[in-house]
Amino acid sequence: MADAASRLRSLAEQMLGAPLPLRVRAWDGSQDGPPEAPVLVVRNRRALRHMLFKPGELGLARAWVAGDLGVEGDLYTTLGVVSGLVWERGEDARGLVEALRDPDVRAAVRELVKLAGPPIPPTPPQEEVRRRGHLHTRRSDKRAISHHYDVGNDFYELVLGPSMVYSCAYWPAADSDGTLESAQRDKLELVCAKLGLKEGQRLLDVGCGWGSMAVHAAREHGVSVVGITLSQEQAVYARKRVAGEGLTDRVEIRVQDYRDVVDGPYDAISSIGMAEHVGSERYLEYARALHALLKPGGRLLNHQIARRPQRDETTYRVDPFIDAYVFPDGELAPVGTTVTQLERAGFEVRDVESIREHYAHTLRRWVARLEADWDRAVRLTSPGRARVWRLYMAASALAFERNRIGVNQVLAVRTPDSGASGMPLRARTWNS
Repeated sequence: MADAASRLRSLAEQMLGAPLPLRVRAWDGSQDGPPEAPVLVVRNRRALRHMLFKPGELGLARAWVAGDLGVEGDLYTTLGVVSGLVWERGEDARGLVEALRDPDVRAAVRELVKLAGPPIPPTPPQEEVRRRGHLHTRRSDKRAISHHYDVGNDFYELVLGPSMVYSCAYWPAADSDGTLESAQRDKLELVCAKLGLKEGQRLLDVGCGWGSMAVHAAREHGVSVVGITLSQEQAVYARKRVAGEGLTDRVEIRVQDYRDVVDGPYDAISSIGMAEHVGSERYLEYARALHALLKPGGRLLNHQIARRPQRDETTYRVDPFIDAYVFPDGELAPVGTTVTQLERAGFEVRDVESIREHYAHTLRRWVARLEADWDRAVRLTSPGRARVWRLYMAASALAFERNRIGVNQVLAVRTPDSGASGMPLRARTWNS
């Protein structure tokens, strides 16, 4: 009988109908495949059971997070191959049914079941979210935010670096050898420029994270800032940072839901990497809440990840891995939908800038930082949590590079009845 690696590789190629451009190493120490290719490591039979009991992306993710599946060599190459196969087969039941119409695929699955061992569903890793209750209530949003952000500030410092900015940096070129810190500073300054911040103004920073935008705006532009977050750990860190900069008279950090902010009006609002958590059913409420908090003529800079539109939007479903392990209850919308919702809320959208490639470059830097200090990352969180972050950041980098998702800065104004928006006649002066 062939060794486990040869059998796995043969079965994979039978299901794909094409050669597998990866080397396979199995639990019995056997290997098979191109000698120079990245190695897909199947550490035990439980990895197969994860994939059989939950076919598609979530089963693969469970095997990865549990440590039953790994990669040696270039992670991006391996993810590119695997994600391409998942996309081709489809993540829904229809895709699986269509694949199983092929008798070769059915035969391969039967052999895989035999190879996987006892037909007992494996327990999902402890890092997987157990969903309960309704989506996007104040309580559920706070719980979802805590799952993602309250994993330890030291861990985030390791990944993000001293800037502690958890959104894409703004790079001068795709092959830039500049520092992550300088590129993040450039992004914060770009946001401030688009908002037209002036000394003495009030800025509301929605989803303020660890306080980077609040500190930069107050220190560099002399504005008073209220930063809000639902993460206790972020708030503690941000307050210490504000105090360390001597900005307590100008920056207030609150643990507060955007729906509970009542001390407007503000001259400007920044929402950087927060709106993805709002949810499609709540988005208009979110946009109206921010519109009501702005002075007439006040500006909103909404920095948000977007997905590609689908022919039938009713079939959209949240990425199962991201939903279960990374951003519970998060949803992505096409940029056109976001613009429409902002305008329905009363905003005048003045500028939309895609910075998709910037996020791919940023994510690769974050992955490199995580991999360079892997043992410490594991100590600061858990092996499973560190694997989640490595997988999601590397896979996200590929998704941005391949235009499967994007990120946009939408600049909108609460234009007064007079029609005087206060915007410059020539757009993009902030990029000069």
